[in-house]
Amino acid sequence: MVELQVVLPDESAAMPPERLVELAVAAEELGYGTAWLPDHLLPPREFGSTYGGVYEPLVTIGYLAARTTRIRFGTSVLVLPMRSAFVVAKQAATLHRLSGERVVLGLGAGWAREEFAAVGVPFEERGRRTDSSLEIIRDLFEGRDRGGVFEPRLRAPLPIMVGGTTTPALRRAARFGDEWQGLGLDGAGFSAAVARLRSFGERTVKVGTRLDWSGGDPSPVVAMAHELVEAGAETVAVSFGDERDAFERMTRFYGLFTAG
Repeated sequence: MVELQVVLPDESAAMPPERLVELAVAAEELGYGTAWLPDHLLPPREFGSTYGGVYEPLVTIGYLAARTTRIRFGTSVLVLPMRSAFVVAKQAATLHRLSGERVVLGLGAGWAREEFAAVGVPFEERGRRTDSSLEIIRDLFEGRDRGGVFEPRLRAPLPIMVGGTTTPALRRAARFGDEWQGLGLDGAGFSAAVARLRSFGERTVKVGTRLDWSGGDPSPVVAMAHELVEAGAETVAVSFGDERDAFERMTRFYGLFTAG
């Protein structure tokens, strides 16, 4: 059965933090399986100060997990080459243990050249850094300590989700991922991307997609979700836009999709 997922609206500096809790609890009660949070450290000015989320996603997951019981939380996606792989692994493993094993670590290489320049990371090295960091994180999660002692040990698998539709991203998902999320694809595009991912054939990877519905007629988005499921999507994540109407859209979409 397909899992419906929600992208939480963490892009308003004026939104009270408690509103994120309310939406996470509502998503859990409705039956969404996973709630995703975006990530950008220093988004380009032309995209606005809140692009990619106001709050750091891993810290926010700790806040939300303490107020929920069943729903998983993940990053979609953490810009990995801007961070220490050892710190990310430690943070994620800690969150996984404290949340009752409800974390998905979504990772990507990033795309905004201006953001890389702002944080002092060479843009041209992002692919190499991402691959190296994923190898470190996978080693630590699987008990290969890299010369030290890594704690907390995983008592249950902590899924790594790799996002992106480029050939390098699909290769990373096949090599390191437990899950993959593709954006901006119709059914045919999704099938083609999954076929390419499977052709690299290193791991069994759960495949999913992400859509946006921020208002207007939901019918085309619901129809596209069903098309993507027919094309093989095992998870469908939806971003519902501004937090002021997110609950209503989240509720309506769930009802329309599950009604068939």
